[in-house]
Amino acid sequence: MSKVEDFLTADQEQQIVAAIRHAEKTTSGEIRVHLEKHTDLDVLDRTRELFHSLKMDNTIQRNGVLIYVAVEDHRFAIYGDQGINDVVANDFWECTKDAILSQFKEGDFTQGLIDGILRAGEQLQKYFPWDHGDTNELSDEISKG
Repeated sequence: MSKVEDFLTADQEQQIVAAIRHAEKTTSGEIRVHLEKHTDLDVLDRTRELFHSLKMDNTIQRNGVLIYVAVEDHRFAIYGDQGINDVVANDFWECTKDAILSQFKEGDFTQGLIDGILRAGEQLQKYFPWDHGDTNELSDEISKG
């Protein structure tokens, strides 16, 4: 499986979008997933670059999270904005990454992404609880490059 289009079925994509919407119901935080065929950059550097190009650093509370997957490279990374990094535990990103990786190793990419999204949502809820004035600042749809 090397094509981004073949990585997830339309139904699997909708399951992931539903997980994002579920995770964001209780937090002002924003979660996105981006899929790409390949990167020549270090995977975290590419994730950081995409985070900025997707304008995820423009949220009011600086609380966006991007889960990036380079499909052909079998690599992924998670990147969170400054507002999140200032408050979450030091092992937060490793625990979230481990939740994704355990499912990826089994070949269940959909569940891996869902687990990572829900874990990120739980943490975001603790530090950035949803408030009546909150709006969905970023698209919940999976972006592709």
